[in-house]
Amino acid sequence: MAKGTKAAHLEKISIRYTIFIYFTISALVAMLLSGIALYVQLSRQFVTAMQKESQAVLGQVSQSVDSYLRTIMKLSDSLYYDIIKNADLSAETINSSITLLYDNNKDSIANIALLSKEGELLEAVPAARLKTGMDVTKEEWFENTLARTDNLHFSTPHVQYIFDNNENQYRWVITLTRAVEITYGTSTEQGILLMDIRYSSLQQILENIVLGNEGYLYMVNGSGELIYHPKMQLIETGWLSENIAAATEYRDGSYREEYEGEMRNINVKFVGYTGWKLLSVTPEKGLSLSNLKMRLFVTFVVASFLLALILINAFISSRITDPIQELEKSVNAIEAGELDTEVYTGGTYEIQHLGRSIGDMAKRIKTLMQDIVTEHESKRKSEFDTLQSQINPHFLYNTLDIIVWMIENEQKQEAVKVVTALARFFRISLSKGKSIIPVRDELEHVRNYLMIQQMRFKNKFTYEIEAGEDVMELACLKLLLQPLVENAIYHGMEFMDGDGEIRVRAFREEDSLWFEISDNGLGMTGEQVEGLLSEKPQVRSGRGSGIGVKNVNERIELYFGKPYGLIIESEPDEGTVIRIHLPVKMYAEAMEKE
Repeated sequence: MAKGTKAAHLEKISIRYTIFIYFTISALVAMLLSGIALYVQLSRQFVTAMQKESQAVLGQVSQSVDSYLRTIMKLSDSLYYDIIKNADLSAETINSSITLLYDNNKDSIANIALLSKEGELLEAVPAARLKTGMDVTKEEWFENTLARTDNLHFSTPHVQYIFDNNENQYRWVITLTRAVEITYGTSTEQGILLMDIRYSSLQQILENIVLGNEGYLYMVNGSGELIYHPKMQLIETGWLSENIAAATEYRDGSYREEYEGEMRNINVKFVGYTGWKLLSVTPEKGLSLSNLKMRLFVTFVVASFLLALILINAFISSRITDPIQELEKSVNAIEAGELDTEVYTGGTYEIQHLGRSIGDMAKRIKTLMQDIVTEHESKRKSEFDTLQSQINPHFLYNTLDIIVWMIENEQKQEAVKVVTALARFFRISLSKGKSIIPVRDELEHVRNYLMIQQMRFKNKFTYEIEAGEDVMELACLKLLLQPLVENAIYHGMEFMDGDGEIRVRAFREEDSLWFEISDNGLGMTGEQVEGLLSEKPQVRSGRGSGIGVKNVNERIELYFGKPYGLIIESEPDEGTVIRIHLPVKMYAEAMEKE
Protein backbone atom coordinates (compact mmCIF):
# COMPACT_ATOMS: atom_id res chain seq x y z
CA MET A 1 0.00 0.00 0.00
CA ALA A 2 2.79 2.43 0.96
CA LYS A 3 4.68 1.68 -2.26
CA GLY A 4 1.54 2.26 -4.33
CA THR A 5 0.85 5.59 -2.63
CA LYS A 6 4.43 6.72 -3.16
CA ALA A 7 4.31 5.75 -6.82
CA ALA A 8 1.03 7.62 -7.31
CA HIS A 9 2.55 10.70 -5.71
CA LEU A 10 5.63 10.57 -7.94
CA GLU A 11 3.47 10.32 -11.04
CA LYS A 12 1.86 13.68 -10.25
CA ILE A 13 5.20 15.53 -10.33
CA SER A 14 5.65 17.17 -13.74
CA ILE A 15 8.86 16.96 -15.74
CA ARG A 16 9.23 20.75 -15.68
CA TYR A 17 8.85 20.78 -11.92
CA THR A 18 11.38 17.96 -11.54
CA ILE A 19 13.98 19.68 -13.74
CA PHE A 20 13.34 22.99 -12.02
CA ILE A 21 13.75 21.44 -8.56
CA TYR A 22 16.98 19.59 -9.45
CA PHE A 23 18.54 22.69 -11.00
CA THR A 24 17.40 24.84 -8.08
CA ILE A 25 18.72 22.45 -5.44
CA SER A 26 22.11 22.29 -7.15
CA ALA A 27 22.33 26.05 -7.38
CA LEU A 28 21.07 26.53 -3.83
CA VAL A 29 23.76 24.22 -2.49
CA ALA A 30 26.39 26.31 -4.26
CA MET A 31 24.75 29.50 -2.97
CA LEU A 32 24.58 28.07 0.53
CA LEU A 33 28.29 27.27 0.61
CA SER A 34 29.16 30.67 -0.80
CA GLY A 35 26.73 32.32 1.60
CA ILE A 36 28.26 30.58 4.60
CA ALA A 37 31.74 31.72 3.58
CA LEU A 38 30.45 35.26 3.00
CA TYR A 39 28.60 35.18 6.31
CA VAL A 40 31.69 34.10 8.26
CA GLN A 41 33.86 36.72 6.60
CA LEU A 42 31.34 39.53 7.06
CA SER A 43 30.71 38.45 10.66
CA ARG A 44 34.40 38.66 11.49
CA GLN A 45 34.73 42.03 9.82
CA PHE A 46 31.58 43.27 11.47
CA VAL A 47 32.64 42.13 14.95
CA THR A 48 36.07 43.70 14.53
CA ALA A 49 34.53 46.91 13.29
CA MET A 50 32.04 47.01 16.15
CA GLN A 51 34.78 46.44 18.72
CA LYS A 52 36.88 49.21 17.25
CA GLU A 53 33.84 51.44 17.10
CA SER A 54 33.05 50.70 20.78
CA GLN A 55 36.61 51.49 21.81
CA ALA A 56 36.59 54.70 19.78
CA VAL A 57 33.23 55.80 21.21
CA LEU A 58 34.38 54.89 24.71
CA GLY A 59 37.52 57.01 24.24
CA GLN A 60 35.51 59.97 22.99
CA VAL A 61 33.01 59.71 25.83
CA SER A 62 35.83 59.36 28.33
CA GLN A 63 37.41 62.54 26.97
CA SER A 64 34.05 64.33 27.17
CA VAL A 65 33.47 63.26 30.77
CA ASP A 66 37.07 64.08 31.68
CA SER A 67 36.75 67.49 30.06
CA TYR A 68 33.47 68.09 31.88
CA LEU A 69 34.96 67.11 35.25
CA ARG A 70 38.05 69.21 34.64
CA THR A 71 35.77 72.17 34.03
CA ILE A 72 34.11 71.50 37.37
CA MET A 73 37.51 71.11 39.03
CA LYS A 74 38.73 74.39 37.50
CA LEU A 75 35.62 76.05 38.87
CA SER A 76 36.49 74.58 42.27
CA ASP A 77 40.05 75.94 41.96
CA SER A 78 38.73 79.36 41.02
CA LEU A 79 36.46 79.39 44.06
CA TYR A 80 39.28 78.37 46.36
CA TYR A 81 42.34 80.17 45.05
CA ASP A 82 40.70 83.28 43.62
CA ILE A 83 38.00 83.92 46.22
CA ILE A 84 38.20 81.96 49.48
CA LYS A 85 41.98 81.98 50.02
CA ASN A 86 42.30 85.71 49.31
CA ALA A 87 39.41 86.77 51.55
CA ASP A 88 39.34 87.64 55.25
CA LEU A 89 35.98 86.32 56.34
CA SER A 90 36.15 88.26 59.60
CA ALA A 91 36.04 91.54 57.69
CA GLU A 92 34.28 90.83 54.37
CA THR A 93 31.78 88.61 52.66
CA ILE A 94 32.45 86.54 49.54
CA ASN A 95 28.80 85.80 48.73
CA SER A 96 28.66 88.10 45.72
CA SER A 97 31.78 86.55 44.16
CA ILE A 98 30.45 83.02 44.67
CA THR A 99 27.08 84.11 43.27
CA LEU A 100 28.77 85.48 40.14
CA LEU A 101 30.54 82.18 39.52
CA TYR A 102 27.33 80.28 40.26
CA ASP A 103 25.31 82.35 37.81
CA ASN A 104 27.85 81.68 35.06
CA ASN A 105 27.78 77.94 35.70
CA LYS A 106 24.32 77.21 37.09
CA ASP A 107 23.55 74.83 34.21
CA SER A 108 26.12 72.49 35.73
CA ILE A 109 26.13 73.52 39.40
CA ALA A 110 23.16 73.20 41.78
CA ASN A 111 24.71 74.53 45.00
CA ILE A 112 27.96 76.06 46.25
CA ALA A 113 28.64 76.15 49.97
CA LEU A 114 31.49 76.93 52.36
CA LEU A 115 31.48 75.04 55.68
CA SER A 116 33.68 75.41 58.74
CA LYS A 117 35.33 72.38 60.31
CA GLU A 118 32.64 72.52 63.01
CA GLY A 119 29.96 72.11 60.33
CA GLU A 120 28.76 75.71 60.36
CA LEU A 121 27.42 77.05 57.06
CA LEU A 122 29.52 80.13 56.26
CA GLU A 123 28.35 80.87 52.73
CA ALA A 124 25.76 79.20 50.48
CA VAL A 125 24.55 79.99 46.95
CA PRO A 126 21.70 79.72 46.13
CA ALA A 127 20.80 77.65 49.22
CA ALA A 128 20.00 79.76 52.28
CA ARG A 129 20.57 77.38 55.15
CA LEU A 130 21.11 73.81 56.22
CA LYS A 131 18.10 71.65 56.81
CA THR A 132 16.81 71.71 60.33
CA GLY A 133 18.58 69.17 62.50
CA MET A 134 21.27 68.52 59.88
CA ASP A 135 24.70 67.87 61.45
CA VAL A 136 27.09 67.61 58.52
CA THR A 137 30.03 66.70 60.73
CA LYS A 138 28.59 63.21 61.09
CA GLU A 139 28.37 62.70 57.35
CA GLU A 140 30.91 60.31 55.82
CA TRP A 141 31.90 62.73 53.09
CA PHE A 142 32.65 65.42 55.71
CA GLU A 143 35.00 63.16 57.63
CA ASN A 144 36.72 61.85 54.49
CA THR A 145 37.30 65.37 53.16
CA LEU A 146 38.98 66.56 56.36
CA ALA A 147 40.96 63.31 56.60
CA ARG A 148 42.33 63.65 53.07
CA THR A 149 42.89 67.32 52.55
CA ASP A 150 44.85 67.01 49.32
CA ASN A 151 42.12 65.17 47.38
CA LEU A 152 38.98 66.15 45.59
CA HIS A 153 36.12 63.92 46.70
CA PHE A 154 33.25 62.94 44.41
CA SER A 155 30.12 61.30 45.81
CA THR A 156 27.77 58.92 44.00
CA PRO A 157 24.57 60.35 42.49
CA HIS A 158 22.01 61.13 45.18
CA VAL A 159 19.08 63.41 45.93
CA GLN A 160 20.26 66.72 47.47
CA TYR A 161 19.42 66.47 51.15
CA ILE A 162 21.64 69.05 52.96
CA PHE A 163 20.10 72.42 52.13
CA ASP A 164 16.65 73.91 52.37
CA ASN A 165 15.62 75.18 48.96
CA ASN A 166 12.64 77.26 48.06
CA GLU A 167 11.84 74.80 45.28
CA ASN A 168 9.61 71.90 46.29
CA GLN A 169 11.39 69.30 44.23
CA TYR A 170 14.12 66.71 44.47
CA ARG A 171 17.35 67.28 42.56
CA TRP A 172 19.81 64.52 41.70
CA VAL A 173 23.36 65.73 42.28
CA ILE A 174 26.96 64.54 42.57
CA THR A 175 28.68 66.31 45.45
CA LEU A 176 32.29 67.53 45.06
CA THR A 177 34.09 68.44 48.28
CA ARG A 178 37.62 69.62 49.07
CA ALA A 179 39.43 70.88 52.13
CA VAL A 180 40.24 74.62 52.09
CA GLU A 181 41.97 77.15 54.35
CA ILE A 182 39.72 79.86 55.75
CA THR A 183 41.29 83.15 56.94
CA TYR A 184 39.98 85.00 59.98
CA GLY A 185 42.15 88.09 60.51
CA THR A 186 45.61 86.81 61.30
CA SER A 187 44.62 83.18 61.86
CA THR A 188 43.59 80.37 59.51
CA GLU A 189 41.63 77.18 59.95
CA GLN A 190 40.36 74.32 57.86
CA GLY A 191 37.00 74.38 56.12
CA ILE A 192 35.19 72.48 53.36
CA LEU A 193 34.18 73.78 49.94
CA LEU A 194 31.12 71.90 48.70
CA MET A 195 29.72 71.93 45.16
CA ASP A 196 26.59 70.03 44.11
CA ILE A 197 27.04 69.09 40.44
CA ARG A 198 23.78 68.65 38.56
CA TYR A 199 23.51 64.98 37.68
CA SER A 200 21.49 65.82 34.59
CA SER A 201 24.42 67.69 33.03
CA LEU A 202 26.61 64.57 33.31
CA GLN A 203 23.76 62.33 32.22
CA GLN A 204 23.33 64.31 29.01
CA ILE A 205 26.87 63.41 27.97
CA LEU A 206 26.26 59.66 28.44
CA GLU A 207 22.64 58.89 27.74
CA ASN A 208 22.58 59.46 23.97
CA ILE A 209 25.51 57.17 23.23
CA VAL A 210 24.55 54.22 20.98
CA LEU A 211 26.79 51.14 20.75
CA GLY A 212 25.55 48.91 17.96
CA ASN A 213 22.63 46.62 18.65
CA GLU A 214 21.70 46.46 22.37
CA GLY A 215 25.04 47.94 23.52
CA TYR A 216 25.28 50.58 26.27
CA LEU A 217 27.66 52.52 28.59
CA TYR A 218 27.78 52.71 32.35
CA MET A 219 30.12 54.24 34.92
CA VAL A 220 31.23 53.21 38.42
CA ASN A 221 33.53 54.73 41.00
CA GLY A 222 36.53 53.03 42.56
CA SER A 223 34.35 51.43 45.25
CA GLY A 224 32.07 49.78 42.72
CA GLU A 225 29.17 52.20 43.20
CA LEU A 226 27.16 53.18 40.16
CA ILE A 227 27.70 56.70 38.88
CA TYR A 228 25.62 56.28 35.72
CA HIS A 229 23.63 53.52 34.07
CA PRO A 230 20.93 53.87 31.34
CA LYS A 231 18.62 51.75 33.53
CA MET A 232 19.80 53.02 36.86
CA GLN A 233 16.38 53.33 38.48
CA LEU A 234 15.49 49.73 37.61
CA ILE A 235 18.80 48.56 39.11
CA GLU A 236 18.24 50.54 42.30
CA THR A 237 14.74 49.08 42.71
CA GLY A 238 16.07 45.55 42.14
CA TRP A 239 14.28 44.86 38.85
CA LEU A 240 17.58 44.63 36.97
CA SER A 241 21.19 43.98 37.93
CA GLU A 242 24.65 44.76 36.57
CA ASN A 243 27.97 42.91 36.87
CA ILE A 244 29.49 45.62 39.08
CA ALA A 245 31.60 43.18 41.11
CA ALA A 246 33.59 42.26 38.01
CA ALA A 247 33.73 45.90 36.89
CA THR A 248 35.60 46.93 40.02
CA GLU A 249 38.40 44.47 39.13
CA TYR A 250 38.81 45.58 35.52
CA ARG A 251 41.61 47.88 34.36
CA ASP A 252 41.88 49.79 31.11
CA GLY A 253 41.39 47.36 28.21
CA SER A 254 38.99 44.88 26.61
CA TYR A 255 37.39 41.88 28.29
CA ARG A 256 34.96 39.08 27.49
CA GLU A 257 32.59 37.98 30.24
CA GLU A 258 29.54 35.79 30.79
CA TYR A 259 26.76 37.39 32.80
CA GLU A 260 23.32 35.88 33.40
CA GLY A 261 23.91 33.32 30.68
CA GLU A 262 24.91 35.90 28.07
CA MET A 263 28.36 36.48 26.59
CA ARG A 264 29.37 40.15 26.49
CA ASN A 265 32.35 42.19 25.28
CA ILE A 266 33.51 44.81 27.80
CA ASN A 267 35.76 47.82 27.16
CA VAL A 268 37.07 49.77 30.17
CA LYS A 269 38.42 53.32 30.31
CA PHE A 270 39.43 55.25 33.46
CA VAL A 271 38.18 58.82 33.78
CA GLY A 272 41.14 60.99 34.72
CA TYR A 273 41.62 62.10 38.30
CA THR A 274 38.32 60.84 39.74
CA GLY A 275 39.07 57.11 39.76
CA TRP A 276 35.80 56.50 37.94
CA LYS A 277 35.61 53.78 35.29
CA LEU A 278 33.65 54.09 32.09
CA LEU A 279 32.57 50.70 30.69
CA SER A 280 31.00 49.82 27.35
CA VAL A 281 28.93 46.64 27.18
CA THR A 282 28.19 44.96 23.85
CA PRO A 283 26.30 41.62 23.92
CA GLU A 284 27.79 39.15 21.45
CA LYS A 285 24.37 38.55 19.97
CA GLY A 286 24.39 42.26 19.12
CA LEU A 287 27.66 41.79 17.19
CA SER A 288 26.06 39.34 14.75
CA LEU A 289 24.58 40.18 11.39
CA SER A 290 21.38 41.23 13.12
CA ASN A 291 22.27 44.82 12.39
CA LEU A 292 19.44 46.18 10.24
CA LYS A 293 21.64 47.53 7.47
CA MET A 294 23.63 44.32 7.28
CA ARG A 295 20.45 42.24 7.25
CA LEU A 296 19.03 44.36 4.47
CA PHE A 297 22.23 43.97 2.48
CA VAL A 298 22.37 40.19 2.92
CA THR A 299 18.65 39.92 2.14
CA PHE A 300 19.10 41.97 -1.02
CA VAL A 301 22.05 39.85 -2.18
CA VAL A 302 20.24 36.57 -1.48
CA ALA A 303 17.03 37.81 -3.11
CA SER A 304 18.94 38.93 -6.20
CA PHE A 305 20.65 35.55 -6.53
CA LEU A 306 17.37 33.71 -6.00
CA LEU A 307 15.57 35.83 -8.60
CA ALA A 308 18.31 35.25 -11.16
CA LEU A 309 18.33 31.55 -10.31
CA ILE A 310 14.55 31.24 -10.69
CA LEU A 311 14.57 33.05 -14.04
CA ILE A 312 17.40 30.91 -15.42
CA ASN A 313 15.88 27.66 -14.18
CA ALA A 314 12.44 28.61 -15.48
CA PHE A 315 13.89 29.36 -18.94
CA ILE A 316 15.87 26.11 -19.13
CA SER A 317 13.01 23.93 -17.84
CA SER A 318 10.48 25.57 -20.17
CA ARG A 319 12.68 25.00 -23.23
CA ILE A 320 12.91 21.33 -22.33
CA THR A 321 9.36 20.67 -21.18
CA ASP A 322 7.10 22.93 -23.32
CA PRO A 323 6.79 20.34 -26.14
CA ILE A 324 6.10 17.62 -23.57
CA GLN A 325 3.37 19.73 -21.94
CA GLU A 326 1.74 20.38 -25.32
CA LEU A 327 1.73 16.65 -25.97
CA GLU A 328 0.30 16.10 -22.48
CA LYS A 329 -2.60 18.47 -23.29
CA SER A 330 -3.39 16.36 -26.34
CA VAL A 331 -3.27 13.15 -24.29
CA ASN A 332 -5.53 14.71 -21.62
CA ALA A 333 -8.05 15.64 -24.27
CA ILE A 334 -8.02 12.07 -25.58
CA GLU A 335 -8.35 10.77 -22.02
CA ALA A 336 -11.42 13.02 -21.59
CA GLY A 337 -13.03 11.30 -24.57
CA GLU A 338 -12.16 13.80 -27.32
CA LEU A 339 -10.72 11.18 -29.66
CA ASP A 340 -10.84 13.56 -32.64
CA THR A 341 -8.31 15.91 -31.01
CA GLU A 342 -5.33 16.79 -33.19
CA VAL A 343 -2.26 15.43 -31.38
CA TYR A 344 0.73 17.78 -31.00
CA THR A 345 3.73 16.63 -33.07
CA GLY A 346 6.27 19.44 -32.52
CA GLY A 347 9.54 19.62 -30.60
CA THR A 348 12.43 17.20 -30.93
CA TYR A 349 12.38 14.05 -33.04
CA GLU A 350 11.43 11.85 -30.08
CA ILE A 351 8.42 14.08 -29.18
CA GLN A 352 7.28 14.16 -32.82
CA HIS A 353 7.45 10.37 -33.11
CA LEU A 354 5.57 9.93 -29.82
CA GLY A 355 2.87 12.40 -30.93
CA ARG A 356 2.26 10.55 -34.22
CA SER A 357 2.06 7.23 -32.38
CA ILE A 358 -0.49 8.60 -29.89
CA GLY A 359 -2.58 10.04 -32.74
CA ASP A 360 -2.71 6.64 -34.49
CA MET A 361 -3.60 4.96 -31.20
CA ALA A 362 -6.49 7.42 -30.63
CA LYS A 363 -7.95 6.57 -34.04
CA ARG A 364 -7.80 2.87 -33.29
CA ILE A 365 -9.38 3.43 -29.85
CA LYS A 366 -12.22 5.39 -31.44
CA THR A 367 -12.95 2.54 -33.86
CA LEU A 368 -12.91 -0.04 -31.06
CA MET A 369 -15.17 2.09 -28.85
CA GLN A 370 -17.74 2.44 -31.63
CA ASP A 371 -17.77 -1.33 -32.01
CA ILE A 372 -18.16 -1.80 -28.25
CA VAL A 373 -21.03 0.72 -28.05
CA THR A 374 -22.88 -0.99 -30.88
CA GLU A 375 -22.42 -4.37 -29.25
CA HIS A 376 -23.48 -3.02 -25.83
CA GLU A 377 -26.67 -1.44 -27.23
CA SER A 378 -27.57 -4.69 -28.93
CA LYS A 379 -26.98 -6.64 -25.71
CA ARG A 380 -28.99 -4.16 -23.63
CA LYS A 381 -31.94 -4.34 -26.02
CA SER A 382 -31.79 -8.10 -25.96
CA GLU A 383 -31.79 -8.19 -22.15
CA PHE A 384 -34.65 -5.69 -21.99
CA ASP A 385 -36.75 -7.66 -24.48
CA THR A 386 -36.09 -10.84 -22.50
CA LEU A 387 -37.28 -9.22 -19.27
CA GLN A 388 -40.27 -7.75 -21.07
CA SER A 389 -41.25 -11.15 -22.42
CA GLN A 390 -41.25 -12.63 -18.90
CA ILE A 391 -44.16 -10.45 -17.76
CA ASN A 392 -46.90 -11.37 -20.26
CA PRO A 393 -46.82 -15.20 -19.87
CA HIS A 394 -46.59 -14.80 -16.10
CA PHE A 395 -49.66 -12.54 -15.95
CA LEU A 396 -51.54 -14.56 -18.57
CA TYR A 397 -51.07 -17.71 -16.52
CA ASN A 398 -52.48 -16.06 -13.40
CA THR A 399 -55.42 -14.51 -15.27
CA LEU A 400 -56.39 -17.75 -16.99
CA ASP A 401 -56.28 -19.36 -13.58
CA ILE A 402 -58.86 -16.78 -12.43
CA ILE A 403 -61.13 -17.48 -15.45
CA VAL A 404 -60.93 -21.24 -14.90
CA TRP A 405 -61.83 -20.71 -11.22
CA MET A 406 -64.88 -18.59 -12.18
CA ILE A 407 -66.11 -21.13 -14.76
CA GLU A 408 -65.70 -23.95 -12.29
CA ASN A 409 -67.79 -21.99 -9.81
CA GLU A 410 -70.43 -21.29 -12.52
CA GLN A 411 -69.75 -17.56 -12.54
CA LYS A 412 -70.09 -17.23 -16.30
CA GLN A 413 -71.08 -13.56 -16.38
CA GLU A 414 -68.11 -12.64 -14.23
CA ALA A 415 -65.88 -14.78 -16.49
CA VAL A 416 -67.13 -12.83 -19.55
CA LYS A 417 -66.25 -9.53 -17.80
CA VAL A 418 -62.83 -10.88 -16.95
CA VAL A 419 -62.20 -11.99 -20.54
CA THR A 420 -63.31 -8.53 -21.81
CA ALA A 421 -61.03 -6.77 -19.34
CA LEU A 422 -58.23 -9.19 -20.28
CA ALA A 423 -58.63 -8.24 -23.93
CA ARG A 424 -58.30 -4.53 -23.14
CA PHE A 425 -55.39 -5.36 -20.85
CA PHE A 426 -53.44 -7.18 -23.54
CA ARG A 427 -54.22 -4.54 -26.16
CA ILE A 428 -52.28 -2.06 -24.01
CA SER A 429 -49.63 -4.68 -23.14
CA LEU A 430 -48.82 -5.28 -26.77
CA SER A 431 -48.71 -1.53 -27.67
CA LYS A 432 -47.55 -2.42 -31.18
CA GLY A 433 -44.23 -3.68 -29.82
CA LYS A 434 -43.30 -0.38 -28.13
CA SER A 435 -41.43 -0.32 -24.80
CA ILE A 436 -42.55 3.23 -23.91
CA ILE A 437 -46.19 4.19 -23.37
CA PRO A 438 -47.81 7.30 -21.83
CA VAL A 439 -48.67 7.30 -18.14
CA ARG A 440 -52.34 7.48 -19.11
CA ASP A 441 -52.17 4.04 -20.81
CA GLU A 442 -50.13 2.54 -17.97
CA LEU A 443 -52.76 3.64 -15.44
CA GLU A 444 -55.57 2.26 -17.67
CA HIS A 445 -53.65 -0.97 -17.95
CA VAL A 446 -53.38 -1.41 -14.16
CA ARG A 447 -57.02 -0.34 -13.72
CA ASN A 448 -58.13 -3.29 -15.97
CA TYR A 449 -55.90 -5.60 -14.00
CA LEU A 450 -57.34 -4.46 -10.66
CA MET A 451 -60.87 -4.86 -12.03
CA ILE A 452 -60.06 -8.48 -12.94
CA GLN A 453 -58.48 -9.21 -9.58
CA GLN A 454 -61.30 -7.53 -7.66
CA MET A 455 -63.75 -9.83 -9.38
CA ARG A 456 -61.52 -12.75 -8.44
CA PHE A 457 -61.13 -11.68 -4.79
CA LYS A 458 -64.60 -10.37 -3.90
CA ASN A 459 -64.84 -8.67 -0.56
CA LYS A 460 -61.07 -8.96 -0.14
CA PHE A 461 -59.91 -5.43 -1.05
CA THR A 462 -60.79 -2.11 -2.60
CA TYR A 463 -58.55 -0.01 -4.81
CA GLU A 464 -58.02 3.63 -5.75
CA ILE A 465 -56.03 5.19 -8.62
CA GLU A 466 -54.98 8.84 -8.31
CA ALA A 467 -53.10 10.94 -10.89
CA GLY A 468 -53.13 14.56 -12.06
CA GLU A 469 -53.36 15.74 -15.65
CA ASP A 470 -49.75 17.02 -15.50
CA VAL A 471 -48.43 13.43 -15.60
CA MET A 472 -50.79 11.81 -18.12
CA GLU A 473 -48.67 12.58 -21.19
CA LEU A 474 -45.34 11.75 -19.58
CA ALA A 475 -43.46 8.68 -20.79
CA CYS A 476 -42.93 5.49 -18.81
CA LEU A 477 -42.02 1.87 -19.44
CA LYS A 478 -45.05 -0.33 -19.97
CA LEU A 479 -46.03 -3.02 -17.48
CA LEU A 480 -44.45 -1.30 -14.48
CA LEU A 481 -47.46 -1.14 -12.19
CA GLN A 482 -49.18 -4.47 -12.85
CA PRO A 483 -46.41 -6.72 -11.40
CA LEU A 484 -46.24 -4.55 -8.27
CA VAL A 485 -50.02 -4.51 -7.81
CA GLU A 486 -50.02 -8.25 -8.33
CA ASN A 487 -47.42 -8.57 -5.57
CA ALA A 488 -49.61 -6.42 -3.26
CA ILE A 489 -52.66 -8.64 -3.94
CA TYR A 490 -51.05 -12.04 -3.59
CA HIS A 491 -48.66 -11.22 -0.77
CA GLY A 492 -50.52 -8.42 1.01
CA MET A 493 -54.22 -9.22 0.65
CA GLU A 494 -54.03 -13.01 0.95
CA PHE A 495 -55.29 -13.15 4.52
CA MET A 496 -57.36 -9.94 4.48
CA ASP A 497 -61.15 -10.20 5.00
CA GLY A 498 -62.69 -7.26 3.25
CA ASP A 499 -60.51 -4.60 4.82
CA GLY A 500 -57.76 -4.59 2.18
CA GLU A 501 -56.89 -1.30 0.48
CA ILE A 502 -54.66 -0.78 -2.53
CA ARG A 503 -53.79 2.72 -3.65
CA VAL A 504 -51.97 3.72 -6.85
CA ARG A 505 -50.64 7.29 -7.22
CA ALA A 506 -48.75 9.03 -10.02
CA PHE A 507 -47.21 12.45 -9.42
CA ARG A 508 -44.35 14.68 -10.47
CA GLU A 509 -41.64 16.30 -8.31
CA GLU A 510 -39.33 18.65 -10.27
CA ASP A 511 -37.47 16.41 -12.76
CA SER A 512 -38.74 13.12 -11.31
CA LEU A 513 -41.83 11.07 -12.12
CA TRP A 514 -43.06 8.95 -9.21
CA PHE A 515 -45.50 6.03 -9.00
CA GLU A 516 -46.54 4.87 -5.53
CA ILE A 517 -48.31 1.55 -4.83
CA SER A 518 -49.38 1.17 -1.20
CA ASP A 519 -51.39 -1.47 0.65
CA ASN A 520 -52.44 -2.13 4.22
CA GLY A 521 -51.61 -5.80 4.06
CA LEU A 522 -49.48 -7.95 6.29
CA GLY A 523 -46.26 -6.16 5.37
CA MET A 524 -42.76 -7.63 5.25
CA THR A 525 -39.61 -7.83 7.32
CA GLY A 526 -36.39 -6.09 6.28
CA GLU A 527 -34.97 -9.40 5.03
CA GLN A 528 -38.04 -10.05 2.91
CA VAL A 529 -37.88 -6.53 1.42
CA GLU A 530 -34.22 -7.05 0.57
CA GLY A 531 -35.04 -10.45 -0.92
CA LEU A 532 -37.55 -8.96 -3.37
CA LEU A 533 -34.74 -7.16 -5.25
CA SER A 534 -32.04 -9.82 -4.80
CA GLU A 535 -31.10 -12.72 -7.05
CA LYS A 536 -33.30 -15.13 -5.01
CA PRO A 537 -36.59 -13.45 -4.05
CA GLN A 538 -38.12 -14.56 -0.77
CA VAL A 539 -41.93 -14.68 -0.73
CA ARG A 540 -44.40 -15.68 1.85
CA SER A 541 -46.99 -17.21 -0.45
CA GLY A 542 -46.93 -20.06 -2.86
CA ARG A 543 -48.79 -17.95 -5.42
CA GLY A 544 -46.53 -15.95 -7.67
CA SER A 545 -42.80 -16.30 -7.82
CA GLY A 546 -41.95 -12.70 -6.80
CA ILE A 547 -40.07 -12.34 -10.08
CA GLY A 548 -42.24 -9.37 -11.09
CA VAL A 549 -40.81 -6.89 -8.60
CA LYS A 550 -37.20 -7.72 -9.45
CA ASN A 551 -38.08 -7.68 -13.16
CA VAL A 552 -39.51 -4.16 -12.94
CA ASN A 553 -36.43 -2.84 -11.12
CA GLU A 554 -34.02 -4.39 -13.62
CA ARG A 555 -35.96 -3.04 -16.63
CA ILE A 556 -35.92 0.50 -15.19
CA GLU A 557 -32.16 0.35 -14.49
CA LEU A 558 -31.45 -1.06 -17.96
CA TYR A 559 -33.45 1.64 -19.70
CA PHE A 560 -32.85 4.75 -17.57
CA GLY A 561 -29.73 3.92 -15.54
CA LYS A 562 -28.80 3.22 -11.90
CA PRO A 563 -30.19 6.38 -10.26
CA TYR A 564 -33.70 5.18 -11.09
CA GLY A 565 -35.66 2.13 -9.94
CA LEU A 566 -37.73 0.88 -6.99
CA ILE A 567 -37.82 1.97 -3.34
CA ILE A 568 -39.62 -0.44 -0.98
CA GLU A 569 -40.78 0.43 2.54
CA SER A 570 -42.62 -2.14 4.62
CA GLU A 571 -43.39 -3.01 8.24
CA PRO A 572 -44.94 -6.29 9.43
CA ASP A 573 -48.71 -5.89 10.12
CA GLU A 574 -48.66 -2.29 8.85
CA GLY A 575 -48.47 -2.62 5.09
CA THR A 576 -46.11 -1.93 2.21
CA VAL A 577 -45.27 1.11 0.05
CA ILE A 578 -43.41 0.66 -3.25
CA ARG A 579 -42.23 3.77 -5.09
CA ILE A 580 -41.09 3.86 -8.73
CA HIS A 581 -38.64 6.59 -9.60
CA LEU A 582 -38.41 7.64 -13.29
CA PRO A 583 -37.08 10.71 -15.08
CA VAL A 584 -39.56 13.25 -16.45
CA LYS A 585 -39.81 12.85 -20.23
CA MET A 586 -42.66 13.76 -22.52
CA TYR A 587 -44.10 10.78 -24.34
CA ALA A 588 -43.78 12.44 -27.78
CA GLU A 589 -40.09 13.21 -27.26
CA ALA A 590 -39.40 9.69 -25.95
CA MET A 591 -41.04 8.14 -28.99
CA GLU A 592 -38.93 10.25 -31.35
CA LYS A 593 -35.77 9.07 -29.60
CA GLU A 594 -36.92 5.43 -29.58
